Amino acid sequence: MADKGFTHFNDQGRARMVDVTGKDATERTAVAETTVTMRPETLAAIRSGRVGKGDVLAVAQVAGIMAAKRTSEWIPLCHPLPLAGIDIRFSDNGVDRLHIEATVKTVGRTGVEMEALTAVSAAALTVYDMCKALQKDMEIGPTRLVRKTGGTSGDYERTEERA
Repeated sequence: MADKGFTHFNDQGRARMVDVTGKDATERTAVAETTVTMRPETLAAIRSGRVGKGDVLAVAQVAGIMAAKRTSEWIPLCHPLPLAGIDIRFSDNGVDRLHIEATVKTVGRTGVEMEALTAVSAAALTVYDMCKALQKDMEIGPTRLVRKTGGTSGDYERTEERA
């Protein structure tokens, strides 16, 4: 039998989508981040718009938004959610690291942590795809949840230093 503490398993120990019909719809937010580490000349090409495939950050931003909206198609037990807002932001250290952060919001019965994590992952993969002709050994990560608000489990904020 399944451990009652794991809500993604039924009484036979098999995977299930959690039934959230009894939960109240509340405002929920999640923020996730990742980093793409690259050579200084690759970051300089991104910053100056000299990447042959186009505006890397604009395309990565749209990819992150699109991915967040389709998270339930990627992650088998995620609920499809009506997302109220998705914001993807980029910053860099001026040398070799591109930081990507996504904030995702909804009013619903389950959180948007997976949507935020999916958004930064897709954005980072898009940066890699658009820059791989310049550099194949870029590194992605760590990818992590920074904070979340709302829901019965309460708020969460990562206490260790951010990327």
